[in-house]
Amino acid sequence: MRQFPKEFIFGAATAAYQAEGAVNEGGRGPCYWDEFLHRSESRFNGDVASDFYHQYPVDLKLSNEYGLNGIRISIAWSRVIPNGTGEVNEEGLAFYDRLIDECLANGVEPVVTLHHFDTPLSLFHQGDWLNRDNIDHFVRFAEVCFKRFGDRVKKWVSINEPWSVVAGQYIIGHFPPNIRYDVAKAIQAMHHMMIAHAKVVDTYKRMELDGEVGIIHILESKYPITESEEDREAAYVEDVLANQFMLDACLKGTYTTETLAVIERLMTLQQTTLVIEEGDMEWLELASSQNDFLGVNYYASHFLAAYEGESGIHHNGTGEKGTSVFGLKGIGKRVSNPDVPTTDWDWPIYPAGLTDMLVRVHRQYPNYKAMYVTENGMGYKDDLIDGSIDDTPRIDYIAQHLNAILDAIEQGVTVRGYFLWSLMDVLSWTNGFNKRYGLFYVDFETQERLPKKSARWMREVANRRQVIQPETVK
Repeated sequence: MRQFPKEFIFGAATAAYQAEGAVNEGGRGPCYWDEFLHRSESRFNGDVASDFYHQYPVDLKLSNEYGLNGIRISIAWSRVIPNGTGEVNEEGLAFYDRLIDECLANGVEPVVTLHHFDTPLSLFHQGDWLNRDNIDHFVRFAEVCFKRFGDRVKKWVSINEPWSVVAGQYIIGHFPPNIRYDVAKAIQAMHHMMIAHAKVVDTYKRMELDGEVGIIHILESKYPITESEEDREAAYVEDVLANQFMLDACLKGTYTTETLAVIERLMTLQQTTLVIEEGDMEWLELASSQNDFLGVNYYASHFLAAYEGESGIHHNGTGEKGTSVFGLKGIGKRVSNPDVPTTDWDWPIYPAGLTDMLVRVHRQYPNYKAMYVTENGMGYKDDLIDGSIDDTPRIDYIAQHLNAILDAIEQGVTVRGYFLWSLMDVLSWTNGFNKRYGLFYVDFETQERLPKKSARWMREVANRRQVIQPETVK
């Protein structure tokens, strides 16, 4: 049976706003989600979430007991610098000191993300990543964290999923400020995030810390639903927008002629141009050789058809299967592939797309040094029956994707770890608490944790470094 490399990390992931709670404790300032999810029509918020702020010793003990040797955590910018630009909050730093020390005490390596969808509220109101000033504010925050925790944290992530941020904010409109179909704003914000990443990487390297720094992109393979020229063009254009534009920036240090041709056409559709300021491309070029790893978040691939109509998107945020719509004028429309199953949230389950993406990065960007699959998992409506949870469909999903990683490794791709989303059940940005991903079930009223069948299965996988059959675990 195939085995993962000896040093392979088997981990799980969290994010500060989705897990910590304690939004009014320890001197934390608000991020934009605090404001957005306290509207009168909101069904949920992150005030308590999974109470990781208080429960982290329990969660890390469980991580150790269930064979995990890595955890992704994020540092809430507004817990460290409450308004994003002013004084540093010692209480916030002390909390992350305790959290990081507890990770290490349990033999669980912390992989720390600096921005996971949670810009401080004051900076959000100043334009967030559309405002270039945000770049320098973010670099300062990163430097504060590097100085405080760099002696213990050996793997740093600048930004998690820039595409998800801008797609949510400016295209789908389910993230604040809830703008829809403005692809131009999304592109400009992505460029600024790439400059911010480059400057954070340079800051880390200049500090001569003993560790690694990289970025995480959500990379969804794009396939034409037919082999027609029109459908192939739709898949290509969405791939450039969502994948290649930022992969070029991070790993080539420039935007290729082919990439810019698509980007400029999309900007022209909205009667504007991409603003690249003097010095920007030098920053990208510098960082492209300094990245230590690329994190790949993968949940689904998409199948595209040509589309000439007006933009129309419906986000399935409730698990009502078959309700998703995603069509963008000038790009294409995502369509169902009858041969590919989907989750209740209409996400195609297509492990081959992960193999294809890992191999594609390996071949198209050969200067990458290593990849980690930093998120992958299945949202599921877990049923608690007689005090236990049999989430065999989740196990099947994870097993398929672990095998997809092994397929890529056999083709020469350097993959050094896998982090399941998520460690325990957490708040979902747009689904609340009914979409569960965790290895550990959370009773959100009592905050008690209960290992699911998937947790027991994952322990055996990590111990053996092999993908085992679900039926071998009770």
